[in-house]
Formats: sequence, structure tokens, C-alpha cells
Amino acid sequence: MSVKTRANKQSGATIKDVANAAGVSAMTVSRVLNAEPNVRPATRERVQSAILELNYRPNLSARNLARANAYFIGLLYDNPSAGYISELLIGALNRCRSSGYHLVLESCGAADEDWTSQIADMLRTSNFDGVIMPPPVCDHPDVLDAVAAAGIPYVRIAPDTDIDRAPCILTDDRAAARRMTEYLIGLGHTRIGFILGPTEHGASRERHAGFLEGLAAHGIESDPALIAAGAFTYKSGLEAADVLLSLEQRPTAIFASNDDMAVAVIALAHKHALDVPHDLTVVGFDDTQTATAIWPQLTTVRQPISDMSSAAVELLASHLNGDENAVARCEIRSEIVIRDSSTGPAR
Repeated sequence: MSVKTRANKQSGATIKDVANAAGVSAMTVSRVLNAEPNVRPATRERVQSAILELNYRPNLSARNLARANAYFIGLLYDNPSAGYISELLIGALNRCRSSGYHLVLESCGAADEDWTSQIADMLRTSNFDGVIMPPPVCDHPDVLDAVAAAGIPYVRIAPDTDIDRAPCILTDDRAAARRMTEYLIGLGHTRIGFILGPTEHGASRERHAGFLEGLAAHGIESDPALIAAGAFTYKSGLEAADVLLSLEQRPTAIFASNDDMAVAVIALAHKHALDVPHDLTVVGFDDTQTATAIWPQLTTVRQPISDMSSAAVELLASHLNGDENAVARCEIRSEIVIRDSSTGPAR
């Protein structure tokens, strides 16, 4: 699959013109262009305004020659799970460090009404050579259009829709959730609670679908009372667990669609004097660092998040380098990790 390269349309303005207009040094303009953190917000705003007013565009060919393909890669994210973001950054940072690339993080607020225009403005001044987008950012068509309009190559991590649009790293959320559900059924559980993630998140929908498929494969009807809303946060996990554990006939197992919420379920179970796993089995999804930082340690689906972000950097770089053998997609499988939070139901 071919990847668009950014157009090199030069205005007559130079970096010195931008510096003079903003009342700063050329070095400060360079720091803003490279998205370096050690620039005051007011100064950054003046420089960005001058860049827009003068329609300044850096000479990318000269810049790339000077830094010998030390690519500037943007990671655009909007995910409430601290554990997920931590794993994502570990993989991307390690790969960038070993390859001599620079990683710049940009938090995108999908809750903001004008977030697409904010992203478009950021892209115009970011100086990114390429962009990596994990879910849910990678599933917003308007965001993809904005990145494409900026002429910036990008790679998507675990997209839910239109996977042929650009190079991507895929995972098996649905199949993994089904395997986890069947693992619980194999232990003897038939009354299984499930905590959803955000409805706009593709991975959340896939995990829910996998859960339902697992039940159906064993002739178990889904009980709406056992499905609780969540948002991939610890707080939402507490709220969902409270709903499920307050049922007159509570579940014997709860499958939370990420680890942050699963950890919250265990905490609330302890508060209710329930023994995990003998009174209540709890399982999660992702295998973030929180999964082994609690007691009992969490049975979960290990999604190799850091491997996925590392692979995304490598895939993006291969396209930036014009590698004729660069693949369009790469799939990384998940696996169930059995620890101490799961067992058969009490007799």
C-alpha cells in the first residue's frame, strides 16, 4: 500500500521572518516546530500565530538531510486508561530511542466539540513526519481526514473500521474475549457479569461481541441484568461492580473489558467481604502493570500493547523510508494469562 508524503509547499517566509514577527530567536522557533516541551505557552502561541500568519513551511528535504532520517513521530491518543497509555508509551518510546527517532505525544479530547479542528491546527504546526493513532482516535473518520489533508503518513493501532484505509497494527479483541468467556464457562461459571468499555471505542465493542459469542457457543443466553456500563476507568469499574454485586442473584464471575475496571471489581469485592476467587472470580483484559500489582493477581487477556506500539513505529518508518517490502498490516495475537483471581464457582 502506498502512503502519501507531505507536500513541500514553501511560502516566501523564512524561520528568521517568523522569529522577528514573534519577537523571539530562531532557536525558539525551531523548538516550537519540533514540539519541544521547554517553551512557555505564551511564547509557543506567539510563534504558532506567526507561522500561520506568514504561511511558513519548513524546508523538509533540507531538514531531513540534516538530521539523517531522525523522524519526528506524533502519537495522538485519547484513552482514559492510564495502564493502557503507559504500555503504549513504553513500546513506542523504546522503538524510537533505538532507531534515533523522536516521539511527541498529543492528547486529543474527543469530548471537545471542535476537537477535529484542534487536531488540524496542531498538525499544521507540528512538523510531524508521521503519526501513530491508537483507539479510539484511529476510528474517527474526521480525524483521519484531517491527518490525510495535512499530507502526513499515519499508522493505526487496532482500528475497528475501514482497516484498508492506511497501514495498521491489528489485534484479535473479539476472539480473545470469546476465549476468555469460554475459559470461565470451562471453570463451571454460567452466570457471568460483563463490564463494558466506552461505546465509541472499537475495542470495547469487539470485546463485548466476543463475550456474547462465547456465551452463545455454549447455549447460554445473555442476561441484560449482568451487563454493566463502564468507561475503561477505575471509577467506572467501581460503579459497575456495585451494580452487579447488588443484584439479588449476583454473578459468580465478572469479566471486565479492561484491567483498570477489573481491579476496581476486586477492590469492591473485598469491601463486601467477598473472597476472590472463591466467592467471586474476576478477570480483565490488557495485562497492564496493575494486573500484577494487586492481590490476588489478575487473570486477564494479555494484549501486547507495547509490542503493538513498537510495531507501529517500525511500520510507519518503513513507509517513510519508501521500503518497497513494507506491509499494509500486521496482526499481533493476544493470550490468556491465568493467575490467582479465577477458579470454579462455589458449590
